[in-house]
Amino acid sequence: MFQSSVDEKSGIATVTMNKPPVNSLNLEFLDEINTQLNKLQKDKVRGMILTSGLQKVFCAGLDITEFYNPNSGRLAKFLTALQDTWLSLYMASFPTVAVINGHSPGGGCLFAMSCDYRIMVGPNYTIGLNETKLGVVAPKWFQDTMVAVIGQRKTEVSLTTGKMYTTDEALQIGLVDESLPDADSALKKGTQFLNNFQRISPWAYKMTKDISRQPTVQWLIDNKQKDLDFIVKYMQSPEVQKSLGLYLQSLKK
Repeated sequence: MFQSSVDEKSGIATVTMNKPPVNSLNLEFLDEINTQLNKLQKDKVRGMILTSGLQKVFCAGLDITEFYNPNSGRLAKFLTALQDTWLSLYMASFPTVAVINGHSPGGGCLFAMSCDYRIMVGPNYTIGLNETKLGVVAPKWFQDTMVAVIGQRKTEVSLTTGKMYTTDEALQIGLVDESLPDADSALKKGTQFLNNFQRISPWAYKMTKDISRQPTVQWLIDNKQKDLDFIVKYMQSPEVQKSLGLYLQSLKK
């Protein structure tokens, strides 16, 4: 479901999501990604580029079928895997770059925001937390991640309206850091960004990142089971199940 390679000279890993048709995040995919992140940490890579091997899609977000008429046990495992994968990516001990070479709604946007630097291919793709348009609510830690990137007010408007930003719009509000016309140039730029850390102490980098990001992750660390229990109950409510059913029907059309 993904390819991973490490450049021996630079120590930079490239992790390419490749789960057709849209890199949707189900339980097995999240487990694979988290396992790979932990492996890269043990291997002490100098940095990582996260990108997509699919045309037109970076990551379509969470697999809706995990939520629709779910098995409670699997749903709990899925949500736990999501929590753990986010913590691994957001607090990675190495610098990370998202090369967003396609559409990136919902969980795809979360993954991109969790990286240290975001380069988006333009101008035809979109990115954002669009959960309200599906009739669901982004968890608090999704929201906190966006607040850390673009601020409280822009996040509130983005979340309540389910706004999907074009590349240029995302660049304007700081949701992404750079825009380039094609994936090859974006990957090269990502490598250039990570090469900056060759002259920076890995310890100093990690401590600085930990101090900066700790307030964002602390709520989930303190409330992991509470968050899990709430979402499991909420996702199985009749209102949410009806909205998800209508959304899945719309996809078939």
